[in-house]
Amino acid sequence: MSWWGETVVRNRSDRWPLVGRDSELAACVAALADRRCHGLVVAGPAGVGKSRLAEECVERTEPGELRVERATASAAARTVPLGAIAHLLPRGLDLSDPVAAFAAVAERLTGGPGRRVLLIDDMHLLDATSAVLLRQLMDARVITLLGTVRTGEPYGDAVAALCDGDGLHRVDVDVLPPEQIDALLYAVLEAPMAQAGLRALTTASGGNVLYLRELVLGALSTGDLTRDGELWHLRDGRQRLPGTVRLTELIDRRLASADAAGRTVLELLSLCDPLSLADAEVLATPDELTALEQAGLIRVVLTRRRTSVSLAHPLYGEVLRAGLPVLRRRHLLLEQVARVEARGARRREDPLHIATWRLAATGTADPELLLQAAVLARHAHDYHQTIVLLQALPEEHRTMTTHLRLGEAFLELGRWDEAETALTHADALAVGEQDTLAVTLVRTTNLLWSNAPVAEALLVNDRVRDRITSPAGRRELQVNEGFLRIASGHPAEGLALLTDLRSELGQDLHVNVWLRGAWMKPAGLALMGMTREAVFWAERVHDVHRQIHKEALASHPAFQRIPLVLALTEAGRLADARREGENAYAELTASGAGVRVWMAVVLGRTEWLAGHPAAARRWWAEAAALARSIDHSMALRVVLPGLAACAAVTGDLRTAEGLLDAHSALPGLPPGPLSAGEEHLGEAWLLAARGQLGKARSVLTAAAERARTTGHLTSEGMLLTDVARLGGAAHVADRLAELAQQCDGQFAPARAHLAAALAADDPDQLLDVAGAFQNVGADLLAAEAATAAASSTALAHFPRRVLSASRRAAVAAARCEGARTPLLTSILTPTPLTDREREIALLAAARNTSKEIAHALTLSVRTVENHLQHIYAKLGVSTRRELAQTLRVPPGVLPYQSHSPS
Repeated sequence: MSWWGETVVRNRSDRWPLVGRDSELAACVAALADRRCHGLVVAGPAGVGKSRLAEECVERTEPGELRVERATASAAARTVPLGAIAHLLPRGLDLSDPVAAFAAVAERLTGGPGRRVLLIDDMHLLDATSAVLLRQLMDARVITLLGTVRTGEPYGDAVAALCDGDGLHRVDVDVLPPEQIDALLYAVLEAPMAQAGLRALTTASGGNVLYLRELVLGALSTGDLTRDGELWHLRDGRQRLPGTVRLTELIDRRLASADAAGRTVLELLSLCDPLSLADAEVLATPDELTALEQAGLIRVVLTRRRTSVSLAHPLYGEVLRAGLPVLRRRHLLLEQVARVEARGARRREDPLHIATWRLAATGTADPELLLQAAVLARHAHDYHQTIVLLQALPEEHRTMTTHLRLGEAFLELGRWDEAETALTHADALAVGEQDTLAVTLVRTTNLLWSNAPVAEALLVNDRVRDRITSPAGRRELQVNEGFLRIASGHPAEGLALLTDLRSELGQDLHVNVWLRGAWMKPAGLALMGMTREAVFWAERVHDVHRQIHKEALASHPAFQRIPLVLALTEAGRLADARREGENAYAELTASGAGVRVWMAVVLGRTEWLAGHPAAARRWWAEAAALARSIDHSMALRVVLPGLAACAAVTGDLRTAEGLLDAHSALPGLPPGPLSAGEEHLGEAWLLAARGQLGKARSVLTAAAERARTTGHLTSEGMLLTDVARLGGAAHVADRLAELAQQCDGQFAPARAHLAAALAADDPDQLLDVAGAFQNVGADLLAAEAATAAASSTALAHFPRRVLSASRRAAVAAARCEGARTPLLTSILTPTPLTDREREIALLAAARNTSKEIAHALTLSVRTVENHLQHIYAKLGVSTRRELAQTLRVPPGVLPYQSHSPS
């Protein structure tokens, strides 16, 4: 491991911050502050952070308020009376006289400033003598007890009495939910975790903070957890997280309580979790299973009429499997296969289980069973297992259908070349129109996503048309072409081909063809501003897909939420778009990168339009990592400039520069559904961050024209709005007004009103627009509109109205995650800056010389100097440094370079 890696592990090995325990901590602090409190018990499962919470509670008290003594109970100390607290007692304590012993202990613990607090860890392990003595000291108000107790552990009456009664407070601590695990990892690693890694750590740890810590430290030490500059990632293809020796020892100690029969049940569960209760009872008696459940090693769940048994924690399976010898593993698997076959393999999932277990045990399985299992795995969207099962088929059992399914699974995982190989075999074995059409649908999609020129996918579709004679077959090819054209960035052309596509699934189209067209049609509608119709279509198609997903061999139904998120965003329903997208992404996390990447793209776009650059950056970084993992340049074409824009508006200009360099270096840029114009966002906002507003407007204006020519009306509206925000409102107000007439929803009218209000410098209109954007959920646009209102010349002599507008701007800006834009740098002065003065002021604040400013704006140096003198006088500053501080321009700005894609 490198020196850097060792440093990371060492730094993360320190005490972790307390995250996600605000309510529990507040309850603990309040209890200790209550003079009527005799004791406080922090209870919860092992490893959830009880001791950490108790320590933090003590540290939150005022200095000198408490005098804290500490002790830790243990199984070994429990065998000796007072063993755990012996170091707190006076020497030579005579236990034969309880009254004298109590008095001696009380005298030892009293005196001195502050209340005496005894912090006892693992109180459930105390011996009875210690428990009785501590209860007496607590009741006599000699001490305040602060102890941790592990739930689910048996303990005697004396300890039970210590943990209950008058004056005793109890705070329960449970495992952390996923969102708090995310926050904790961010705090520890100082950067976000990619969603797949977050899911893996959340699942493996079960929300147990101790387990999570050991998993992270283990992954860091082995190099399985790495950072790509934006996100932390777990290495692809990890079958298990390495953890640490300490973690393995902890779990081994937990598992050691099982007897021989119980151990067999645990080992089988590690391979075949979950088991039916009937299968578990073949291996162990009801009493033995009850003992496993009481020990917290298994979980028994009743679902309808079926009772199943599973391991209580996912890490138990990891540790058990790691310790299983090969022959023992084989024996357990084959015995379970025999049990399932003996009862007739009646359950729907049994063929998949039997085939998987036989493959794992012997490397072979019956071909018919493999085929059944592959179909089940495919319907469950387990593409990895689908590939394993189909590749295990002997050559003589491979058909057009098996090659097609294999190619489709490779496609879903973004393994383009392997998909093309399988699809070539399928095409060679195709017989009749239906086979040919089925292969064509998958093959053209694979070509589209795999960086091949769009013309190549369209050519394949056209050539097949020559082999298809039936009207139904030709219509399916037309639907496929519509899908391809919208996906490749030509929504108007694609929608024209899908005009007669109905929102109901009928008999005229194969289900997979209908799903393909019906998935892409709402995306095209949204891009062209028909958001109400787009939302209707997207919701309808998703519902139909949910109903038929067991029959349709198409992507996961949650994939249908991508056009819905796009449509909701363009309709101005950003909160709904965020909720739908995040829920769908959670469903897709176990799917391949090819399925997830576009949901991450549209979620990043939603957050960008909401004015949340940090959230947008995280989603776009997620998309970039997924796109790189499958060499998906179409997504990178949009994502890298988006990341650059996020970096630019938060002052991270060097990162923005590097991202645009990476964008320029992309090999071959296939067009995509969101690439018409929006790929210039990063360049424009980097220019704006440097103060070069004129050049930024030029870039955005050209990008908007490109979006207009391809029919991306909502993209055009977004880009022209940015022109207005950067000082060009008068030039784009008319076109935005036209777009507001062509596009429905709330966003387009609000954009048009913003441009008109900025052009007129009308504070009342600007405040109305701020409210409209607030209703939409576009926080940054709301903040900018309110700031512009506060800076308006019309309000210069109305200080109360200025203050009110400024407060509105501050509230909205607080939700914008540190965004810095030219409109937000508006300064109230008796004589406001003109547009030209603002542009020169921003360039000067960015440390550009007068000569560089003159060159950038095609002015003379003297003209620039004259403008600067007027600016200094209006703002009451005298240097560029003071100007930068006044305008809040970040340091470290780089010289201008063009990043227009080739």
